[in-house]
Amino acid sequence: MKSLHLSFLILLLAGVLHGAYAQKSEINSQNGKAISGYDPVGYFKLGKPVLGNAEFKASYGGVEWYFSSKENMDLFLKSPNDYLPQYGGYCAFGVAGGYKAKISPEAWSIVNGKLYLNYNKSVQADWLKERDTMIQKADKNWTEVKKK
Repeated sequence: MKSLHLSFLILLLAGVLHGAYAQKSEINSQNGKAISGYDPVGYFKLGKPVLGNAEFKASYGGVEWYFSSKENMDLFLKSPNDYLPQYGGYCAFGVAGGYKAKISPEAWSIVNGKLYLNYNKSVQADWLKERDTMIQKADKNWTEVKKK
């Protein structure tokens, strides 16, 4: 529990210090790339994060999505809601706390067929300890958080 509080305080402080530069977009992107250029379909098909290739990219929701293959790109374009990360690809722990935070593509989980991303693996470990509660809080908060 102490670790959970520490993780929350670190993210909260990062959010306050970074407030002037916070993304206003509903989809998290770094330099216009969703999931920092990682293939959203790869998490589901390969069970791991896979860096996308600039040869296979598509625009969706105002940002570029990168894929490791044409097949993955086509799957995404056919049914994006099956592969989009929850909370616009922002940190699930952060959204549960009421704010947007960046993510590490390596800190991920698929729960009930949905992709959740976290700030880093340490934050993810805390998120996983209270996963169901965190998801409920984030689901409730997302309507307001996505406007920030």
